[in-house]
Amino acid sequence: MISLRWSAIRLRRILGALALFGSAVAGAQDAAARHRSGESFAFDPVTSERAEPADVVITNARIYTEDSFRQMVEALAVRDGKIIFTGSASEAANFIGPKTKIERLSGKLVLPGLVDAHIHPNGIVDFGGCSLASKARTLAEITDFVRGCIQTAPVPAGHWLEVSDWEYGGGNQADPAHPSLRAALDAASTKIPIVMMGWDGHHAAFNSAALALAKNAKGDVVGYSKQTLANEFAQYKTYVGVDAAGELTGDVADQGWLPIDFSQLSRDEHQKLVNAPQRLAERLNRAGITAVQDADARRDGGYEVYDELIQRGQLTFRLNLDQYFLPESFRGENGKIDYDKLFSQAELIRRKYARNPLVRADAVKVYADGVPEANPNNVPPTLGNSPRPVPYLQPIFGKDAAGLLTVTGYVDVSSPVCVHVRVKPDDYSSPAAIANFMKLYGYHPGQCAISYGIPEHAPEIFNEYIKRAHLAGYTIHIHSISDQAVHMAIDAIEAARAADNNYSRPDTLAHVQFVTPEDVVRMGRDKLYLAFTYSWIYAEPTGYDLSIVPFFDKVLGNTYEAFHQPDSYYEKTTYPTKTAKDAGAILVAGSDAPVLTKDPQPFVNMEFGVTRARHGLRPMSPQQRLDIRDLIDAYTLNGARALSRASEIGSIEPGKSADFIVLDQNIIGLADEGRAEQIGSTKVLETWFMGKRVYSASTE
Repeated sequence: MISLRWSAIRLRRILGALALFGSAVAGAQDAAARHRSGESFAFDPVTSERAEPADVVITNARIYTEDSFRQMVEALAVRDGKIIFTGSASEAANFIGPKTKIERLSGKLVLPGLVDAHIHPNGIVDFGGCSLASKARTLAEITDFVRGCIQTAPVPAGHWLEVSDWEYGGGNQADPAHPSLRAALDAASTKIPIVMMGWDGHHAAFNSAALALAKNAKGDVVGYSKQTLANEFAQYKTYVGVDAAGELTGDVADQGWLPIDFSQLSRDEHQKLVNAPQRLAERLNRAGITAVQDADARRDGGYEVYDELIQRGQLTFRLNLDQYFLPESFRGENGKIDYDKLFSQAELIRRKYARNPLVRADAVKVYADGVPEANPNNVPPTLGNSPRPVPYLQPIFGKDAAGLLTVTGYVDVSSPVCVHVRVKPDDYSSPAAIANFMKLYGYHPGQCAISYGIPEHAPEIFNEYIKRAHLAGYTIHIHSISDQAVHMAIDAIEAARAADNNYSRPDTLAHVQFVTPEDVVRMGRDKLYLAFTYSWIYAEPTGYDLSIVPFFDKVLGNTYEAFHQPDSYYEKTTYPTKTAKDAGAILVAGSDAPVLTKDPQPFVNMEFGVTRARHGLRPMSPQQRLDIRDLIDAYTLNGARALSRASEIGSIEPGKSADFIVLDQNIIGLADEGRAEQIGSTKVLETWFMGKRVYSASTE
């Protein structure tokens, strides 16, 4: 065993010497010039060449290099913003000159700078406001909270109030005084337009004053109502919640927002960030993040903040931009989409940043679907809109002894009763008819509906856009959550790659909540990159689970045992992190911040990737747990590969940028010792970018 160990060490040193050889040769002339001038320099025992002193030497540390051996070394040396040495403390001493800055870290863990491969940076800075902090609340509690926001910070006349970080998947229990989300927000104010945004960025709830501002296709304000939803806004029925009488409950998802213009809110927040763009860089560096992919970069002001950072010299992270365009907005008079016009605009943006080594705009963002979550509090439940290969189930909900929602049964949508409802819906549309139906059958006639969800784009547009993007030299980044959306996304990428015969781009699927075993195999075979948000992976039977599990699997009750049967479709297909990795797919990490929280929280994501459980709760599909090293891979070298930057960053190796972080605890040791639940509390002590310290906890 000892001889094998020393053989491995010798092999690593040989490989390290080879890695250093290139940089040593490249710097030979400059070193010779310094020698002739009498300037001091150190001797490098690895290359057997005299080496210039480093600018910085980090020593007495646990440095996880993320190289091919996943080495842990004691020291590293930096010169001109790049790593020039990794190895032992004694060897590092040879790089110390009279001007070298020495940092002794007392055994602290050092990782490469983190890469967030799916984030919305323009939304992560907290300027205050009315936030529900993603905590489940009853409708009565929501009313009190929103009313308090208005009293604390009065809303100017003509302005909206935004309530952020609403937990749409848990809580929201109604009572006689607050029968719906709309009623709860109306109880806070019927004069101020209010939008309550779900933490996922896809769910929202509006009060009556806001719904009344909806405009039709002609631009006339007609308001959202039972009548207009049946006429002017019929195309949005899938996205809009209604009650037993067909009246709007206030919850509206995704494309259902289009008739309601509340863009002033985002404009106000955007201007705050333009005025203080350094706060964005500080937020990322505080989290240990030194490279990001903006997963939804848009022309309407989205680039202005980055331009300010560049102009001020405050861009302390690498930035990849996924350009977002809505193909349908490029229709010509003939009704056809003008793809040439679309890509000419994309090319202008790509060229704009082409000469900046820190910024790239060579990817496009596409949405395959919206969201699969339902609202079980509505009667009938509002179903998810993500496409599925089979219809969403229609669970019947009741209350348990504690007053919590529980599944009591299922509607047989193929029954003669439901067939009749679908054939003659007018017979069951009046309040009296609905009440009579519910008394007879125990569920709302609206639950006889058969819904497969709906793709975000018509398939021919989705496929053509992705193919043309690939042909134009763009990497593809697809929001794909449901099983059918993932299947569609894989099909589209495979067709695009076949069209240009380019299989080497890091085409990426984001979120990937449900994947069939067959498509897991395809993702691995295609070497697709998967941007999981690991902090979403947990079981919560009386919370979030109620909004999704009963609509995918037939279950009864509201317990962990009922919702998380090992052989159930849900449990076998949800967030298949380990099986996807084992199949050959490349795992990366995307916080999706400000979704769920404005904090990118990389170590919370790492913790959940290992545990797949919230503190105090049982795990979701524990067979999919990852090793902590897999999560570090996802946040470092794999992330760098997803951004096509693996030659620059992602590991601590000679020749790469000196991007690294210092942590207050050893997350590898915690996981190996069975204490992974402590990983999420990890703090970043220092962040270094291109050889400069850009964040230090000691100065806060």
